[in-house]
Amino acid sequence: MRAALLTHYNTPVEVKDVPDPACPVDGAIIAVRACGVCRSDHHAWKGADPDVVLPHVMGHEFAGEVIETGAECHRFRTGDRVTAPFVLGCGSCPDCRGGEPTICNHQEVIGFTQWGAFAERLAIPRADFNLVRLPEAMDYAVAAGMGCRVTTSFRAVVDRAKIQPGEWLSVHGCGGVGLSAIMIGAALGAQVLAVDVNPEALAMARALGANATLDATAQDDTGAAVRDLTGGGAHVSLDALGITNTFHNSLKSLRKMGRHVQIGMPLGAHASPTLPLLELVYSRQITLHGTRGIGADRFSALFDMISAGRLAPERLVSNRIPLSGLAEALSRMDSYQGAGVTVVDRMDA
Repeated sequence: MRAALLTHYNTPVEVKDVPDPACPVDGAIIAVRACGVCRSDHHAWKGADPDVVLPHVMGHEFAGEVIETGAECHRFRTGDRVTAPFVLGCGSCPDCRGGEPTICNHQEVIGFTQWGAFAERLAIPRADFNLVRLPEAMDYAVAAGMGCRVTTSFRAVVDRAKIQPGEWLSVHGCGGVGLSAIMIGAALGAQVLAVDVNPEALAMARALGANATLDATAQDDTGAAVRDLTGGGAHVSLDALGITNTFHNSLKSLRKMGRHVQIGMPLGAHASPTLPLLELVYSRQITLHGTRGIGADRFSALFDMISAGRLAPERLVSNRIPLSGLAEALSRMDSYQGAGVTVVDRMDA
């Protein structure tokens, strides 16, 4: 098969012929029709993710068609249109059985611990537990554009923060995951404040439902500015980027008893930020939540919102490229410019 192979960090990936994946006995082989380009892929490309071992095929936001199943895969057949969460649970441990596969001790992660979907074919283990059928009307590129960004944001806003209508939601970082959170929060009746340094991203945030926007570069104290704009602070604040500055800004944006949700993946020096424990956690009694991915069983609730017309994930997809354009797309992420989601929708180029 053809795949975008990473052989050296921070150098252009090359589209090459590599061996086809073997079908797991309990899994399936997917013909990849589209795959989103995510900032987590950029982390892997830079060599910042310790799970990635070279040579490697990245890509975790896939949509495609089942072309082969193992003897112990019973719920899916050739021709099924599918996707999967990027965190693949084992399906049998207490966490998976309790509905929390994203914290499974035996998890595999598409495009990180195993080869991913910037390729013509992808192997998914434990398919009965991990695969998700796509709605027939959903375009493959739109499904891939949802990828980990819309699904992760859905879990963050709905399941972790438990946002309520009328509450203020501040989103720090308006990349794909931040824009997804804005769209979901607005659909649920929250008042949304988008914070970023990129005017194009802020404009897209407003188009997707943000009630107000804030350019962080124009603020001496972003947290204080958010509290002023929201009449005392956000009820829920998200760090959708994963760097120390946005983490601190998110915490400082909260009103008393507010809820912070960490969506962005902190790496390197950003993995151990200082925490104003006395001022914020103790005195103002804020709570901190982590979130990472979503379980396969929660896709149905998200699809229900889409089919009801409450969410339009196709509005996030701003750029469609062939597989040969992946190297340039990853390089552009160095600068935090542009807005929306880039999707590889032609895997044979």
